[in-house]
Amino acid sequence: MRYLTDEELKVASRFLFLSMAIVVIQQDIQHIQKGAFKIKEPYLQLLEKMNANALAERRQLRKKMEDKKLKVMLINKNDSFSSYLFLCRGKEEKRNYFNPAIRKKVEDIVQEIMWKALASDQALAAANA
Repeated sequence: MRYLTDEELKVASRFLFLSMAIVVIQQDIQHIQKGAFKIKEPYLQLLEKMNANALAERRQLRKKMEDKKLKVMLINKNDSFSSYLFLCRGKEEKRNYFNPAIRKKVEDIVQEIMWKALASDQALAAANA
């Protein structure tokens, strides 16, 4: 049974998958810093901007979730599925996600964050030209 409204589910899901995307971005930063790249700086600048933008969005989502008294917790994870518990207004809703679907959602968010970071850099470069 669904207890969360579409808006609450949208905010909580975005928070959940954005948090996963932030972990991926931060791991990528570490891999590039430790990797055998000849020129690291452009990649690191892009990833740092992506990380900053993602953290700012997650802060806004966390505030919305606090205002709505909304929480998300991992219940169980195995090779195929991950289960999360969404808590809101004293009600609980369990949602199961297929792990490859989670990966695709996180990949889409990373790509979205990357395009936004690149677009803002291009707008800044055009303004300075």
